[in-house]
Amino acid sequence: MEGQTVKYFPALVNADGLDGFTISGKGTLNGNGLRFWKAFWKRREWNPKCTNMDEMRPRIIYISNSKNVQIEDITVKNSPFWSTHYYKSEFVKLLNLTILAPKAPVKAPSTDAVDIDACTNFLIKNCYMSVNDDAIALKGGKGPKADKAPENGENRNIIIENNTFGFCHSALTCGSESIHNYNIIFRNSTVKDASRLLHLKMRPDTPQHYEYITLDNIKGNVKTFLFVKGWNQFFDLKGEEAPKRRLANNIILKNIDISCETAFDIEKSDLYQLKDFTFENVKIKALKPEEQNLNAIENVKKTNVNVTKVASLNQSYDKKDDSDEGKK
Repeated sequence: MEGQTVKYFPALVNADGLDGFTISGKGTLNGNGLRFWKAFWKRREWNPKCTNMDEMRPRIIYISNSKNVQIEDITVKNSPFWSTHYYKSEFVKLLNLTILAPKAPVKAPSTDAVDIDACTNFLIKNCYMSVNDDAIALKGGKGPKADKAPENGENRNIIIENNTFGFCHSALTCGSESIHNYNIIFRNSTVKDASRLLHLKMRPDTPQHYEYITLDNIKGNVKTFLFVKGWNQFFDLKGEEAPKRRLANNIILKNIDISCETAFDIEKSDLYQLKDFTFENVKIKALKPEEQNLNAIENVKKTNVNVTKVASLNQSYDKKDDSDEGKK
């Protein structure tokens, strides 16, 4: 949970160590999360530094150490915590799912639609996701020696295609707890009212490498198109020296038509390196084009990129939402 090994509540549906596990049908798994959300926000009001796990909240689906997993056709909604969580599993297919958690009248905190945690060969296809946190988050561990711990791991060979995203903090996020994400393809999808399209969370207390990530054929509207900054939530070096490797490279964004408030919210930092980003056939209408922020990236290649400053948009976004929590 959140990059650490702890004893925690089981989910509503759990599978561990299985070869061949399927959930299918037209039904709904309803987490009835309202009382858990209210309890969390009450605790956060009392102690702003409390973690997600201080107010213990169950997930709806948790699959671990398994292979040949298929979840299809169902609706998953109102999770008290992460909606679905997949840990150290391979050959996983999520097909035709609807995953929902509200942002109003009570925000459903940390209700990530899909948490991919140290998994290989993963497909998410023909799904609709709208939750009050990240739609798809790539996790895998945190801490200065996270890459050496056997309970952690990389995410490799992830295909995310033909999906639709409603409100969420980010359609695709690397982090908050993530050490290596490799060969990630996000394509042929529509995003509506997300806070961010792609969010790279760079933790100064964790060795990280995000590489060969491609976003292709994406359309719609978001608050921020590309968001890359340090992420200090629950920062802890555990008495160790800061890790030297924090790198994002070979990131490709192509065939994209997006309207947004801010095009590029990218922070240059001595704590991490950004290099080899490619933008190809990209059309962006933005209140704040902020193209100068691309200077934080070494070796940017742009082909047929059109970023247009506009005076107004058809939609508006919260001035500040809880997706801003943890950034520095």
